[in-house]
Amino acid sequence: MATPVVTKTAWKLQEIVAHASNVSSLVLGKASGRLLATGGDDCRVNLWSINKPNCIMSLTGHTSPVESVRLNTPEELIVAGSQSGSIRVWDLEAAKILRTLMGHKANICSLDFHPYGEFVASGSQDTNIKLWDIRRKGCVFRYRGHSQAVRCLRFSPDGKWLASAADDHTVKLWDLTAGKMMSEFPGHTGPVNVVEFHPNEYLLASGSSDRTIRFWDLEKFQVVSCIEGEPGPVRSVLFNPDGCCLYSGCQDSLRVYGWEPERCFDVVLVNWGKVADLAICNDQLIGVAFSQSNVSSYVVDLTRVTRTGTVAQDPVRDSRPLAQQPPHPSAPLRRIYERPSTACSKPQRVKQNSESERRSPSSEDDRDERESQAEIQNAEDYNEIFQPKNSISRTPPRRSEPFPAPPEDDMATAKEAAKSSPATDAQFPVPNLEVLPQPPVVTSTPAPKAEPAIIPATRNEPIGLKASDFLPAVKIPQQAELVDEDAMSQIRKGHDTMCVVLTSRHKNLDTVRAVWTTGDIKSSVDSAVAINDLSVVVDLLNIVNQKASLWKLDLCTTVLPQIEKLLQSKYESYVQTGCTSLKLILQRFLPLITDILAAPPSVGVDISREERLHKCRLCYKQLKGISGFVKSKSGLSGRHGSAFRELHLLMASLD
Repeated sequence: MATPVVTKTAWKLQEIVAHASNVSSLVLGKASGRLLATGGDDCRVNLWSINKPNCIMSLTGHTSPVESVRLNTPEELIVAGSQSGSIRVWDLEAAKILRTLMGHKANICSLDFHPYGEFVASGSQDTNIKLWDIRRKGCVFRYRGHSQAVRCLRFSPDGKWLASAADDHTVKLWDLTAGKMMSEFPGHTGPVNVVEFHPNEYLLASGSSDRTIRFWDLEKFQVVSCIEGEPGPVRSVLFNPDGCCLYSGCQDSLRVYGWEPERCFDVVLVNWGKVADLAICNDQLIGVAFSQSNVSSYVVDLTRVTRTGTVAQDPVRDSRPLAQQPPHPSAPLRRIYERPSTACSKPQRVKQNSESERRSPSSEDDRDERESQAEIQNAEDYNEIFQPKNSISRTPPRRSEPFPAPPEDDMATAKEAAKSSPATDAQFPVPNLEVLPQPPVVTSTPAPKAEPAIIPATRNEPIGLKASDFLPAVKIPQQAELVDEDAMSQIRKGHDTMCVVLTSRHKNLDTVRAVWTTGDIKSSVDSAVAINDLSVVVDLLNIVNQKASLWKLDLCTTVLPQIEKLLQSKYESYVQTGCTSLKLILQRFLPLITDILAAPPSVGVDISREERLHKCRLCYKQLKGISGFVKSKSGLSGRHGSAFRELHLLMASLD
């Protein structure tokens, strides 16, 4: 009798190089679970079919990095928002630009399509939420209420509500028919990254950087339960289609939760790092993650995952699929969303309403079409995915097949063989990363490679270091063979100097730590500044930044000059630490500083008030000096530009 093959519960499907530069956003098509859209710092939006190596279509037109992308429910339209605040909508079937929407003053952080109407919601770093009518090419309504960047937007299944999550630690619910806020859900202690409506009940889930997931009752407008102890910030959550559980994409794992009462049904180990989006198709959960220019996709077999019950089981199970579990019966159902009952009640599709506009386009539409292009790079996949929707199908649509799971015993055998004998490429081939074929680009004469202006925090090779510097110069060919003593002497060159530098830094950190243990944070910062070593200041600020309550006004007067030096540093890690510290100071003390400076002078002598006023004046002067540099750097692209633009918005009251 043959031994049954044990298959994996979760596995990596593929890894591709999605853009010529870093990937900044991505989204999965929720209807099929097979369509992937990525936005990059190269200002492009690329369309991919999951588990296929080649790009289907590349959409151009944006002039700044694409920060957010979203597909509509039928996967016929895609919207993308950029760092400049512009929004573009493409028709994937017609392979052309549909609309360009302008109005936001900062990065587009979040987008969502209305489930039935021709509307798009956008959230920005300018704290505003806008509702756009794609047909009329205009903003229908603007929602104000958040005080920081809006990170996530979701329409309710019936299309009547809009939920928003922001960096100000709050979740807000907006009534689209009344055009006002219905309720605010406080409680998170960190930026809220994601919100998700229950598919059936009046229930909302929110995930935050404070490592908690909260469930909110939308009838009583109160918290139902709170799940704590996530292994990292919550960035992606998804309800099961029948609403029986919630999936949370955690750091290198998938967790399955119930909410009445709060409990964890199962934990599945998936080495996907920081997963960015989730989708479900054919009883499989598809997760995608990105790092720099690479995008990886993963699959979890949901038939082998516990979705109801009270005990979390081991994620590695036998080969027999578990029976489909019914929804948990103990929790009372809430009110159910009322959806349109027939297709006739839905508004007409955007494409049908815009046909007349395409026949006689305006000059602005002409400019949009000239600037924006849809480059079909794989006609076969494009025709298979998009074109059949234009014709009436008289047979049931072909359902996509589940992704086959790799056998687990083969993987174990391969690992054991790798340990026992050296592997060759022929024995264990390494999967190659498929590179996106880029269209020809006109370039100038290539300049010689120079040392970068900003040294990245993570890199695979040292900057400005050549291997030839460690080897003795060869003057005569016959003396090319190196003697061990000569090679070692060259390698050790500078070793003593480096040891002295590291020993000195260790001694400085010990000095700062000795002062820190006394409990006087101000004195420890003063000692770090007196050492005149920015690396020591960075190490100390990285600790202080983790606890905002350590910051005091007198500490700001000492740290602000050091922050100005960090922002001008060539080291990326120094700039990041400086931006984080400056953001904390602006959020906690700038309103206090402006209020004290604007207050009328007091009667009599108040020494403590005079000292506080002197500190505020000094901080204000230092912030004014930094604001000019921040403004000059706010035009940069990538993560640095985004951080400087956020700081520039926070410092607007200084002008």
